Amino acid sequence: MTHALPSSQPTAARPKPAEFLAFAVLAALLAVAPLAIYPFFLATALCFALFAAAFNLLVGYSGLLSFGHALFFGGAAYVAAQAAKVWAWPPELALIAATAFAGALGLGVGALSIRRQGIYFSMITLALAQMGYFLALQAPLTHGEDGIQGVPRGKLLGLLPLSDDRAMYYFVLALFLAGLLAIHRIVHSPFGAALKAIRENESRAISLGYSVDAYKRVAFGLSAALAGLAGGAKALVTQSATLTDMHWTMSGEVILMVLLGGMGTMTGPVIGAIFVVAIPEVLNRIGGPNFSQWMTVIQGAIFVICVLAFRRGLIGELAARARRTL
Repeated sequence: MTHALPSSQPTAARPKPAEFLAFAVLAALLAVAPLAIYPFFLATALCFALFAAAFNLLVGYSGLLSFGHALFFGGAAYVAAQAAKVWAWPPELALIAATAFAGALGLGVGALSIRRQGIYFSMITLALAQMGYFLALQAPLTHGEDGIQGVPRGKLLGLLPLSDDRAMYYFVLALFLAGLLAIHRIVHSPFGAALKAIRENESRAISLGYSVDAYKRVAFGLSAALAGLAGGAKALVTQSATLTDMHWTMSGEVILMVLLGGMGTMTGPVIGAIFVVAIPEVLNRIGGPNFSQWMTVIQGAIFVICVLAFRRGLIGELAARARRTL
């Protein structure tokens, strides 16, 4: 009989100084980024970066590949939009509601999906996400294909108006850094060490007395909650929540973000997300309307080249080469 807490707890890995340095450099660059780049674009990119980091917590450290994470991202966007526009909640309460909704939904979806492994697990998450998509399409609260538009950003704590893009960006930046620190703490805790052990050899973890299903459920719920925080923030930034946020292509995009940046790394998914979000903007500026019909083909070619040249992802490959050099 397995127990949730075995007698011998795994030792948490100590954070490396290089990780703190990388985090400090990233925070400093993002703090001054609005001086050169449009804050609205940066805030949107950070929402997707947090989404990718949340997904990486599940697939990179737990070994669970979900094809339906857009359910939590888009569902939380609808909750935040509904709370801010219809219920007139302040932005902090709207985000708390969105995060709690996504976390509770993640625990339920995780309890159902972890009954299977491998591709069967992935397909169950996809099926449940598609059910959520069609529910959002038909439900009167979500306004069908029109979505919820004109979501007010409100005032943070009743004092700071978020209608200004620069103020909204720094609010999203604070949420992003807090989410990244939370993921870092989870990964380097005994709980994170247990997740890695389950990922590497689930049978051995069971033989050591770990309740593997319980760990998976909690990991799924944490990942879903952080994805919900990202989705709620995105709804406030863009002032809308649409079916695109819940479509299966959104789940595919977050997988590409993690693979491009480096699965199982802290900053890799962030870089991958910014890369994916920036590609259409850059191509539009270079080629204008002429590139719009070729956008998917160009993006696909770039992704193939990156995957072939950087099999561990951009950050993963650079870190591996740095270790070989040292």
